Amino acid sequence: MINNLTIALAQLNPTVGALEANFLLAKKTIIKAEQNKVDILLFSELFLTGYFPEDLLLKPQFVKDAIEKAKELASLTKNLSLSVILPTIWQENEKLYNGVIVAENGKIRAVRYKYELPNDDVFYEKRYFSKPPLQKPAIIKGIKIGLPICEDIWHDRVCKYLAQRGAELLLCPNGSPYWKNKHYLRQKLVRQRIKETSIPLLYLNQVGGQDELVFDGASFGMNERGELVFEAHSFKEDFAITKWLRKKNGWHFSEGEYIGLVSVDEAPYRACILGLRDYLHKNGFTKAVLGLSGGIDSALVATMAVDAIGKDNVHCVMMPYKYTSEESLRDAKQLADNLGVRYDIIPIEQSVKAVNSDLFSLFAGLPKGVSEENIQSRIRGIILMAISNKFGSMLITTGNKSEMAVGYATIYGDMNGGFNPIKDMSKMQIYHFANWRNNNLPDDVLGKSGKIIPQTIIDRAPSAELSENQLDQDSLPPYELLDGILEALIEKEMSIKQIVALGYDYNMVKRVEKMVYNAEYKRRQAPPGVKLTKKAFGIGRKYPITNGYRDKTK
Repeated sequence: MINNLTIALAQLNPTVGALEANFLLAKKTIIKAEQNKVDILLFSELFLTGYFPEDLLLKPQFVKDAIEKAKELASLTKNLSLSVILPTIWQENEKLYNGVIVAENGKIRAVRYKYELPNDDVFYEKRYFSKPPLQKPAIIKGIKIGLPICEDIWHDRVCKYLAQRGAELLLCPNGSPYWKNKHYLRQKLVRQRIKETSIPLLYLNQVGGQDELVFDGASFGMNERGELVFEAHSFKEDFAITKWLRKKNGWHFSEGEYIGLVSVDEAPYRACILGLRDYLHKNGFTKAVLGLSGGIDSALVATMAVDAIGKDNVHCVMMPYKYTSEESLRDAKQLADNLGVRYDIIPIEQSVKAVNSDLFSLFAGLPKGVSEENIQSRIRGIILMAISNKFGSMLITTGNKSEMAVGYATIYGDMNGGFNPIKDMSKMQIYHFANWRNNNLPDDVLGKSGKIIPQTIIDRAPSAELSENQLDQDSLPPYELLDGILEALIEKEMSIKQIVALGYDYNMVKRVEKMVYNAEYKRRQAPPGVKLTKKAFGIGRKYPITNGYRDKTK
């Protein structure tokens, strides 16, 4: 009987679909675990395929290749003292499951399946996987170990079942994406499962960006009393080695590193950095380009880009027109100098003049307005896309959530791009994080410390500068009010009556509601961006474009 147990949690950054690269990462980790005399090595949910592979799971060849890779990885344990728990897709009786295999001495000793399949938020596993009967513990190193998988611990049935069948430890692999304060919710859930079972639980989460999702790591473990005993790094890879001691009343934690969570301000900023970096690198890009307007949004995005991939890989372009203020030119130049990036100025006056000339006869006799303003934005979009194509750098978009919510953005203009790190940040949050970054240097960034974003950018009233003396507030409610209405309308799905009861003007709320619904077609054509809240546009909120519903409560 084993009385001392060393368990390692491989908090790694796999890439969806990259079977060979993920296999090599797992192989390297197995070697590391054996060198560290680990007894049990746990990988995160669907490690070999990456989480979540979506409709790749409907491709028979992908499924076949993934299962073959899992078997190949299991064979690597031959002549090792190590037991490997590898989460993978698996087929049985022509049904596909989200499961784990337990590999020892080159053989697959056990297979267990995920019971609770999520069918909301961002994952729809019932589309792909069959639901198995409740799974009993696996025998690993002579120990009964329960293997609940991610969603299995969000409900009480699976862990209770495992406890009833003699589980001594619970090892839980996860693919749990970040949103604000998500880690506290995870810990609350684990503490509740332990309260019900009195069994220690080790929670392993993957790390890294996958399109709009960011997995924040922050793996942890709790003892039989629900006390937090170890915690891995947030937002970066880790290899957490923990040691456990068997006593008369079960297994007890004896050793492991406690890192602690990052602050509530650093967490979303780090999520944006990691999401941007991984989206670029996992899609084969090393460089980025963006338009620098002298405004707060592009200033924060440029700072994030440097933090993510380094100043030598970021190209900022100012494209002034006759409405561009001297303050904007000055502030953009100062920001670029502070960041140390390449900075070019490409005036667009001749291009705008040429397009207006081409349209002169067609527009004759009609008042000037939004159409002419949007020509400026779309010419800037053409220039940036040309730079992106020519130099192989990804164009980063700089629109915030408040603007995207109400359609205050030009489709095929400033909405052009491959990725938007601030897509799920409201305008007031943009100001907050600009100030925060000026006073903090987050961990794991490539930028420098200090007052990067000029205070004049932060202090100036926001403007698109598409017409004379234009301010955002000319077309929109003040952002202090707009963001509150949007949070109630989008994040909390409140009725018009409920929002008005919070103190907002009825006509203003109805106006905002109309703008939100009318802009859905724009958001469908917007680039992906980091999901920071439960209701991020795109993957976190799916509304029809053609939508006749309007809330008539008052």
